[in-house]
Amino acid sequence: MGPGAGVNGGKIVAEGNLKTIMDNKKSITGQYLSGLVEIKMPKKRRKGKEFLTIEGVSQNNLQNITARFPLGVFNCVTGVSGSGKSSLLIETLYPILAKAFHRSRKEQGNYSKIEGIGKLDKVVLINQDPIGRTPRSNPATYTGLFDHIRDLFGKLPEAKIRGFTNSRFSYNNSKGRCPACRGRGIKEIEMLFLSNVEITCDECFGRRYNRETMKVKFKEKSIADVLEMTVEYAMPFFENQPKIMKILKVMDEVGLGYLQLGQSATTLSGGEAQRVKLASELCRPQTTKTLYLLDEPTVGLAAFDVHKLMNILQKLVDGGNTVIIIEHNLDVIKCADWVIDLGPDGGEKGGRIVAEGTPEQVSSNNNSITGRYLKSVIGRSK
Repeated sequence: MGPGAGVNGGKIVAEGNLKTIMDNKKSITGQYLSGLVEIKMPKKRRKGKEFLTIEGVSQNNLQNITARFPLGVFNCVTGVSGSGKSSLLIETLYPILAKAFHRSRKEQGNYSKIEGIGKLDKVVLINQDPIGRTPRSNPATYTGLFDHIRDLFGKLPEAKIRGFTNSRFSYNNSKGRCPACRGRGIKEIEMLFLSNVEITCDECFGRRYNRETMKVKFKEKSIADVLEMTVEYAMPFFENQPKIMKILKVMDEVGLGYLQLGQSATTLSGGEAQRVKLASELCRPQTTKTLYLLDEPTVGLAAFDVHKLMNILQKLVDGGNTVIIIEHNLDVIKCADWVIDLGPDGGEKGGRIVAEGTPEQVSSNNNSITGRYLKSVIGRSK
């Protein structure tokens, strides 16, 4: 399906057996399958001079391990399912750092000692959880883009004549939103013995706002029109608005150019939600001492999307930050600067560090299951 995503997709690009897909130059999937396009290994591995070390980790099946993560590099934690990856990073390391930097009260996993926290000043966990669970949440609100758009509309001469401020252009404002659907754009019909049914509001036709609010226009477009724009369409439209353009450019860089600004968060895939979160982080002032944790970020992503994600993560590291991801995708693992492989198996037979080092070092370790598969991928990429 494709050729692109969102409004740029929706067509059958190719169909048939594997060779047919690989031979079809219009198929992005086929280009990656045939090797015409590939995620290339970095020419040089970064080397961390400082480390974040956590000792005596015994959460769940982890067997009193000590893990050392070089800072300022791209780290990858690998291993079979159930080997202890999430226990180490999500249940132990993240809560410790979140408490130290953000006063989090999240329960911490079992460990004895941690060193190197002073070399960081922030931790960010980016997963594929939804960015919101209601139709009111969308990419524009999550990234802060909508605040700048509302400010722009609130300063328009027509808005001032009518006595509107930026708050009027929020669909949470009772004066500006559609009274029938209360700014949701949809109505929910209760079904007695079935799940509730959502239908498009028959008064605003899904546009969220009342007629009076939509009479205020910027370049002949209302606030409702703007929310229906894709990121790609909005960029030339707002080319002279620096604050808005900054966020739009980042969203486009992370591969969300096809996404509508006001697209409901409930319709976003896990990968899309994750990239919206990444875009939001990239728009914030960078401290160069941030640790980014990602839990299996490539789940559900096509090769093209993985390629874009890798470029973003490498960009974060190039800025002086540290990235640690849990990953199974060999094309991602081969691009890491440092790999920690847990195992050798799952459950009680796992929970140990089987191998660590560069992808080349892990691939040459006969005890590592990941290493066996990684060896062939590295061989093809050289």
